[in-house]
Amino acid sequence: MPELIAVRGDITEQHVDAVVNAANSSLLGGGGVDGAIHRKGGPEILAACRALRASQYGRGLRTGQAVATTAGNLPAQWVIHTVGPVWSATEDRSDLLASCFRESLRVADELGARTVAFPAISTGVYGWPMDDGARIAVDTVRDTETQVEQVRFVLFAEDALRIFAATLAAPHPS
Repeated sequence: MPELIAVRGDITEQHVDAVVNAANSSLLGGGGVDGAIHRKGGPEILAACRALRASQYGRGLRTGQAVATTAGNLPAQWVIHTVGPVWSATEDRSDLLASCFRESLRVADELGARTVAFPAISTGVYGWPMDDGARIAVDTVRDTETQVEQVRFVLFAEDALRIFAATLAAPHPS
């Protein structure tokens, strides 16, 4: 199991092998983490995403899937794009959120990445409650077989950091 840590910061400034992007299905940039990664990473990321759209992802990336591109100008080597689910009060989509973390780790393993930075996927404009999002993120990473040595949850807000830190400190149900 990788070392799991939570830090407050900007995911675009993380010196890790791979940064995970909370992408939208178009892969062509957007707001929040996605927009920040595209802005700071530069045109190489968008060009790589357009190439993916022109090949095997013509209809976009499905929710819960992950795919990698160059990281452009970011200090990371790769960006792993994953599409989180929109939270619903009437439908349990937690398996799709967990899939984002599992699939991102699978892609990281294929790349040979040893350090990976994750944002709090789906907890922004997609409305997922932070405490539940943190639980799913941490439990999924803990339960996923991977060669990744360190997973860093990078949180922009202090309250998100507190929630992730408390989740990491809680005993893991086996």
